[in-house]
Amino acid sequence: MNTIEAIFMGLLQGLTEYLPVSSSGHLTIAAALFGVDGEQNLTFTIAVHVATVLSTLVILWKEIEWILRGLFRWEGHLNAEQRYALAIAVSMIPVGIVGVFFKDYVEEIFGAGLLVVGCCLLVTAALLIFSYYARPRDKEEISLKDAFIIGLAQAVAVLPGISRSGSTIATGLLLGNKKEKLAQFSFLMVIPPILGEALLDILKAIQGGTEAATAGIGLVPLIAGVLAAFVSGCVACKWMIGIVRRGKLVYFGIYCAIVGSLLIISSFV
Repeated sequence: MNTIEAIFMGLLQGLTEYLPVSSSGHLTIAAALFGVDGEQNLTFTIAVHVATVLSTLVILWKEIEWILRGLFRWEGHLNAEQRYALAIAVSMIPVGIVGVFFKDYVEEIFGAGLLVVGCCLLVTAALLIFSYYARPRDKEEISLKDAFIIGLAQAVAVLPGISRSGSTIATGLLLGNKKEKLAQFSFLMVIPPILGEALLDILKAIQGGTEAATAGIGLVPLIAGVLAAFVSGCVACKWMIGIVRRGKLVYFGIYCAIVGSLLIISSFV
C-alpha cells in the first residue's frame, strides 16, 4: 500500500465511520474498484480504527469528562453519570457476544462480495428512511432496555453495508429517544468495542508474527493513513451530531438505497 492509497483509505474510514453509510461497506467497494484493501493489512486496520476512536475522544471530550467525574462518586444511589455509563456497558453486550463467538463467521461474510454489501446497504437505507418518518416521543433518558436494543443494532452492523452509526441512531429514534442524545450515545458506545477489537488484533498479530501484520505497509503510508482517518473522523463526528439534531438522515438513506441498488445490479450484469 502506497501513501496515496493509505490517505484515501484513511479518509474513507474516518468519514464513513460516523456518517450513516457503512465504513466496512465502502472499504469493500474501494477494494473492488481500486484494488486497495486495508482490511488485509492488520497494522493499518488497527491504526485507522484507533485513530477514529481518538477523534471521538477529541470531539466528545466534555461528555467523556462528565461521565468520568461522576462515575466513582457515590451518592447512595446511581447518579446520572453512572446510569449513562451503565447504559453504555449494557449496549456493549450484544456486540461483545458476536465478537467473541462469531468473529470468524463475520470475517467470512466480509469476503462474500459486493452483492452482500448492496443488500445490507438497502437494509441501512430502510432503517434511515423509516426512522425519519417515525413519530418522535422524545424520551428524557436512554433506558437500559433501549440501550440493549440499540446494542443489538450495533451487533448486526458488523455486517459489511449495515452502518453502525446509522443503525444505532435509527433504532434509538424508533424507540422514541431524543435526537440530541442519540448521536452522542452512538459515538461513545463504540469506543470500548473498537479498542477491544484492536487489542484482540494486536494479540493476533503477536501470535502470527510481526512480519504478517506489517506486510505491504511502510511507516510513511501508515502515518499518513492514521492522520487522514483522525482528521476526517473529527470532521465527520462533529458534522454527524449536527445532522442528527436537524433530522436529515433521510438523505443518507436515499444515498444508501441508490448505491445498494447499483451494487446489486452490477453483481448480475
